[in-house]
Amino acid sequence: MSPHPGRETAASARRSRSIAPQVSGQIMEVRVVDNQFAHQGDVLYVIDPFDFQVALDTAKAQLHQKAADLQVKSKEAERRLHLTDLATTAEEQQLYVGNTIQAQAAFDAAQQQFAQAEINLRRTQVRSPVNGYVTNLLMRVGDYAHMGTTNISVIDADSYWIDGYFEETKMAHVCVGDRAEAVLMGYRDPIVGRVETVTRGVSVSNAAPGTQGLPNVDPVYTWVRLAQRVPVRIKITDVPAGVPLVSGMTATVTIRDAEARESEGWRQRFASLENRLDDIVRGPQPSPGCVPRIGDENGATITLPTPKPITPLNPEELNPGLAPGLNTSPRAW
Repeated sequence: MSPHPGRETAASARRSRSIAPQVSGQIMEVRVVDNQFAHQGDVLYVIDPFDFQVALDTAKAQLHQKAADLQVKSKEAERRLHLTDLATTAEEQQLYVGNTIQAQAAFDAAQQQFAQAEINLRRTQVRSPVNGYVTNLLMRVGDYAHMGTTNISVIDADSYWIDGYFEETKMAHVCVGDRAEAVLMGYRDPIVGRVETVTRGVSVSNAAPGTQGLPNVDPVYTWVRLAQRVPVRIKITDVPAGVPLVSGMTATVTIRDAEARESEGWRQRFASLENRLDDIVRGPQPSPGCVPRIGDENGATITLPTPKPITPLNPEELNPGLAPGLNTSPRAW
């Protein structure tokens, strides 16, 4: 093992938010410039709102129409229910009550259409979801924004981390919670953090399926294999003054607690030749409690319960009491 088991090259990173509009239309106004800081909720650009304003006004008119229809049919049904048996029949009462429920359903649908039109009009103003810096701004006024297609990115200024890529031969000495120091290229003072998580999977070239769905194993296998590198996520706790964090910068990461455990392990191996040979033959002994275990205490994989389908409802359960006496004979005049 190298003299510095916890030191590797890494890339400092920030979360980049790729922003896509939720409606389509021509861009009428761009309110930010490249590399500008935007607060959460600030308008980045505006899509032509004309079509969406027309849709909102139309939905509002339909909502008023459905509301008036519901009010009229509700009053009609109420009057029929208060008439005497000589002036109306049970069948006629059922008809008016059914018309009222249909009008209520149409009114509810109109309310949802109005709400959809209203939110679509708001979505013509595309806002920043985070505090951060606008990056690689290429859009111009007059461009067409397609719904769901990313056209602007914001670097999240409130979300910082460092990804360290450590050889698998050194992972036995990397523990969650270890103190980490990252020195950026061109800066002297290190960024201080703690090991937060360890990645549980890396890509394997021979794992790709071949014909008939069988594993595709390369028949040429070199005698010397380079150690895989495992990403380790480091949570930043302290940034020196004057040190900028730019996504993609290169850093040298040192796990200080790993160095301490490694130096202690070397003293033990020098004190006992048997322990030294055991480490060489069997590999380094991992520190206990370094990485949280996957699964429960019995080692079993935890699975989420599968949701069950909802039992279908019949009309009487949806509208109880709509048609009382439906099975009785019609009233004779």
